Amino acid sequence: MRSEPGTGAATTGVTGVTVGPRGGAFVNDVRVEPRTGATGATGTTGATAAVGTAVLLAAAPAGRGRAMDAASVLPVLAAVPPGVLTGTTTATVVELADPLDPQTVLTRLRAAAGSPGPLVLCLAGQLHLDRRQHLPHLALARTTPATLRYTALPWHWLAGELGVRAPGTTTVVADLAVDPDVWERLGTAPDLLNLGPGPLLYGRVTPAPRRGEPMAPDYLRSWAELWRSGARLPHATLHAESAAHAASATPESLFLAPAPTPVPVVTQDPHPAILAAAMAGRHGEAAAMAAAWESEALRRHGPRSAESVHWTEVRADLARLSGEPARSCELWLTAAEARLGLGQRTDDPDVEGAVDRAHHQWGEIADPARARALGPLLVTLRQRVPGRRPGALAALTRRMAEHPAP
Repeated sequence: MRSEPGTGAATTGVTGVTVGPRGGAFVNDVRVEPRTGATGATGTTGATAAVGTAVLLAAAPAGRGRAMDAASVLPVLAAVPPGVLTGTTTATVVELADPLDPQTVLTRLRAAAGSPGPLVLCLAGQLHLDRRQHLPHLALARTTPATLRYTALPWHWLAGELGVRAPGTTTVVADLAVDPDVWERLGTAPDLLNLGPGPLLYGRVTPAPRRGEPMAPDYLRSWAELWRSGARLPHATLHAESAAHAASATPESLFLAPAPTPVPVVTQDPHPAILAAAMAGRHGEAAAMAAAWESEALRRHGPRSAESVHWTEVRADLARLSGEPARSCELWLTAAEARLGLGQRTDDPDVEGAVDRAHHQWGEIADPARARALGPLLVTLRQRVPGRRPGALAALTRRMAEHPAP
């Protein structure tokens, strides 16, 4: 029997089961939350009547082999209502925190995959390539380079369990640190992490740090925080938002997303339709369309590209139209930093325009705490990009001084 430190867990009298404070149970080192009613949906317009399943898997080797602090994202994910994770009114959550045995993980995945309802797998960890078959494996707590083939979970096991499910019922959100061999293979075999035709895979793949502190699962954490905020956004939007956030912390990353729904191969400009939806007050629809196009830009050109920056700017303007000045300011700041990162000059009209718009939206923020949080970022950019309006930096610093932190 396993007792989680610091949880105040109590024995139920059932062999091998410990009940935690949230009402869940630990079975063979796996926490299973009971089915719970929860309104709200993710990636849909409303919750469905089916029973959903969410699997939260965070795994990394113990000791010096740990390249990602994978388990640090579990408390944030566990705080999301189960129905929000799965987009259903009723859901079961299975949590696997640093599991030891690949067969145990396989058993839990197989049970979850056998459920006919929607399945969402949130996965944080690190991938290594085995030297004999050259296949990627997800490292578990006892994995070492010498024992990889016996103590890690082969990626093709995951594909085998999920790939047979009905299309549209399975979503995988993965935040992965990979060893140099996996990173090199991805350059020549982009389908290395393919899970089959059914599952939709969203993810970030980043080269593992060679030394120092383990990296944080920022991409998956961003999904969790967006879910917790109460936003009911399509998965494509969640991916685009999280990729933009994570790219600033780890520029050398590969972002994975399913191809958008096929559209007629024409030279039709999507901007008029997006703007029309926003002007009609259909802000969610406009944001979803922009996110789909941004996701395609990220997939084709990567986060450090003019195409992806353009769609960040589109989303910034949509946030303005929907009355979200703080979000608009944040996105304009991101766009300006991205353009500077692409080598554009500080007096480039596009760079100046992005900073000017960020400045204007900052002035519209009603929440003093949010304005104070974004103010220093804006000041730093204004120092680099003073713009063509004399006194903009002085006016900004003066206003910041008028509203100090409490």
